[in-house]
Amino acid sequence: MEKMMPEKDPLSYSLITYAWVFGISLFGGLAGYFRKVKSGLISRFSLIELVGEMFISAFVGVMTFYLCEWADIPGPLAAALIGIASHMGSRAIFIFETAADKAFQRFVNVEKL
Repeated sequence: MEKMMPEKDPLSYSLITYAWVFGISLFGGLAGYFRKVKSGLISRFSLIELVGEMFISAFVGVMTFYLCEWADIPGPLAAALIGIASHMGSRAIFIFETAADKAFQRFVNVEKL
């Protein structure tokens, strides 16, 4: 007999889980910000740019965490994916958006009858 698993809910995760997700995400955002400064995309230190990068990275990290949970990806691999995606920042959002558009297109019938 198959064991029933309760539906995953954002409120069912512990604070420690969210703490490590945010920690990895913020670290990825910090690394992404310094990469931009070093490559010249950002000419000098800007607190506004840094805070913006951290917010974007936190959002991307949490969304990546939820996707990993949905796909039942093990913790260590999920942590790596969260770090990589949060380092990518807004580029990761664009990739997720493109993938979602392609997935939704399979359910939309665009042919005229």
